[in-house]
Amino acid sequence: MKTNKVVFFEPYPFRIGQKINIKKGPRKGDWEVIGVNDKKVKLRCPVSLREYEWSIFCYFTEERSSVEWPNKD
Repeated sequence: MKTNKVVFFEPYPFRIGQKINIKKGPRKGDWEVIGVNDKKVKLRCPVSLREYEWSIFCYFTEERSSVEWPNKD
């Protein structure tokens, strides 16, 4: 049997109250998780306070401590 390198992805298990930063794409930037279920995540922008609900779309890449949030850029 031939073997291959395979990359596996799993949806990130969001938790209410998490402060997150999405690095790329149309949703890039700082967000706070304000709601989550098995299909959707609800996020709030910490600057504008606008809220959005999207289908689960993020995958975990890294977690850091002592990070300025929201970013002032």
